[in-house]
Amino acid sequence: MHSPPVDAPPSPPDHRTAVRAAGVLGVCSVLLLTLVAVRWRPLMSFDGDIADTTHRWAVEESGLTHAFRILTDWVWDPWTMRLLCAVVVVWLVWRRSAWWTAGWLAVTCAVGTLIQQSLKAAVDRPRPVWPDPVDTAHFAAYPSGHAMTATVVLGLLLWLLHHHGVGGALWRTALTLSVVSVLGVGLTRIWLGVHWTTDVLGGWLLGGLVVAVAVLLHGRRQP
Repeated sequence: MHSPPVDAPPSPPDHRTAVRAAGVLGVCSVLLLTLVAVRWRPLMSFDGDIADTTHRWAVEESGLTHAFRILTDWVWDPWTMRLLCAVVVVWLVWRRSAWWTAGWLAVTCAVGTLIQQSLKAAVDRPRPVWPDPVDTAHFAAYPSGHAMTATVVLGLLLWLLHHHGVGGALWRTALTLSVVSVLGVGLTRIWLGVHWTTDVLGGWLLGGLVVAVAVLLHGRRQP
C-alpha cells in the first residue's frame, strides 16, 4: 500500500483548535509586549529579581554554566534550528508531491525571523549587564531569538508529524526532544544572564502564535 503524499492530509484539520490557540497567544503576546515596551515597573522588578538570582547561581556553578553555554550556543542555537528546518524543506522538495508544504515551512520560518528582528529593533530593550558576565549576546533583548526560533521550527515540525499520523515511539521521542529543547533553550538564556525572563516568555508566546497562524493558513489552502 502506498503512503499518501505529504501534501494530502489524512483527515481534515481541526481549525477551531488553531483559531483558539492563535487568539489566546495573540492576546497574551500583545499584552506582554505592551508591558515590556512601557517598562511597567512591577514587571521590570520581577525580571530584575530573577536575573540577580540566576546570575549568582551561574557564577557559582561554573561547570553547569559551561554545559549550558554549549547547549545554547550550538545545540539550540537559532542557526541550528534553521539548518534543521532547511533539511526538512529539502526532504519535502525531494518528495516532489510536497512542494507547497516545503514552501510553507520555509516561508513561515523566514517570517518568524523577520517578526523577531523587527520587534527587537522596535522595542530596543537593553540586555542585562553584569560586572562579571558568564556569556555575551548581541542585538536587543526582546523577544528572545533563541526561544522564538526553537518554538517556531520545532512547533511546525511537530505539527507536520502529528498531521500525517506519525505515532508510537517516533512521536514520543520527537515530542520529548522538542519540549526539552524549547524549555531548555529559554532557561539557559536566563541562566547565562543574556535575557530577562519576559524576553524568553515573549519568544515562546510569539513563536506559538506564528505556528498557530501558519497551521491555519496551511489548512485553508486550495487542494
